[in-house]
Amino acid sequence: MLSKSLAAVALLATNAAATIYYAGVAESSGEFGVWSQTSTAGTGLPGVFGKDYSFISKAAIDTYVDQNKANLFRVAFLLERMCPLSSGLGSKFDQGHFNNFADAINYITVTKKSYAILDPHNYMRYNDPSQQPMTGSVIGNSSDSKAATTAQFGAFWGELARRFVDNPKVIFGLMNEPHDMPTSLVLANDQAAIDAIRNAGAKQLIIAPGNSWTGGHSWMEGSDPSGATMYKIKDPLNNTAFDIHEYLDTDYSGSHQECVNLASTKLAPVTAWLKKYGFKAMITEFGASPLASCNTYVTDILDYMATNDVYIGWTAWAAGPMWGTRSPCCNGNKDFGSLEPDSTASDGSPGLYTTLWVDQIQKLLPTTLVWSGMSSVTGGI
Repeated sequence: MLSKSLAAVALLATNAAATIYYAGVAESSGEFGVWSQTSTAGTGLPGVFGKDYSFISKAAIDTYVDQNKANLFRVAFLLERMCPLSSGLGSKFDQGHFNNFADAINYITVTKKSYAILDPHNYMRYNDPSQQPMTGSVIGNSSDSKAATTAQFGAFWGELARRFVDNPKVIFGLMNEPHDMPTSLVLANDQAAIDAIRNAGAKQLIIAPGNSWTGGHSWMEGSDPSGATMYKIKDPLNNTAFDIHEYLDTDYSGSHQECVNLASTKLAPVTAWLKKYGFKAMITEFGASPLASCNTYVTDILDYMATNDVYIGWTAWAAGPMWGTRSPCCNGNKDFGSLEPDSTASDGSPGLYTTLWVDQIQKLLPTTLVWSGMSSVTGGI
């Protein structure tokens, strides 16, 4: 009886300690403007800021922070714009592009006193985003003469970290959704970035992806799973978490309207893995359509993160100033709008900001969010 009582107390303590420190939305528009139906490399590069691509709407950030009390924004950008092809991936930046990006990040972190994930939205590829996510050379692929090297990736992150070293509210999101590459190379690239960030003197939180689109459901699956390799990652400051994505539709792609996969079931193996190795994680992409049948699935993933102390934050996919009536997720080729506050569907009805964020997510926004201190696996420090 005593042992059962102690086990119950331990379970309650674990749930009580479960804390989401950071929660909000992904800001997707910085990666826009490069798609080519004919896979023509260089299409849309560098592009015109405010026309071909953008980063945030400051009014939208105001709404999320002031009205909705969200404190985290994941801001996408393209490596090929930050580091033009003429100079290659590395420490040489396009200063005008960086200035526009830094303006968005500083608005979020300084003006609005929130946190921002820096998100190179490149799928661990560089040099041709014309048909993302499949085009471009895999970073570190030594058999591809056009590929940027692991060292170049490290140099890029060292420079970006140096430029934000004094901003405690940034979070370094190393890469969006690596896929179709050896997991050992994902680890090598992640480690090079972590080493460069720390060598630049930056102490803020880092979030590192795994392989296979960094899917939580597949973390332990396949012939080369993330779980068999990514535990080897090292951070001298122990301030690195894993960056996980988890969609709720039939193939986890976020392209179908119907929700069929419960996160509480599909994330159980990666959650156990995180606990085993002592890591934390953020889920920086998840989403659902406005179908009423998806409501329980949205509640499930948010409740699951809130009651498992390995999860420290999340961002829903996606807001962004350039989506219009289009949907970033879970639309089945219908235009439901986005999570942008002024979004509407193509038929003029309320967009996903209303039908998904306000009607569902907002009600489950954690009350444990932090608003001060350096980003970390334990909240602001």
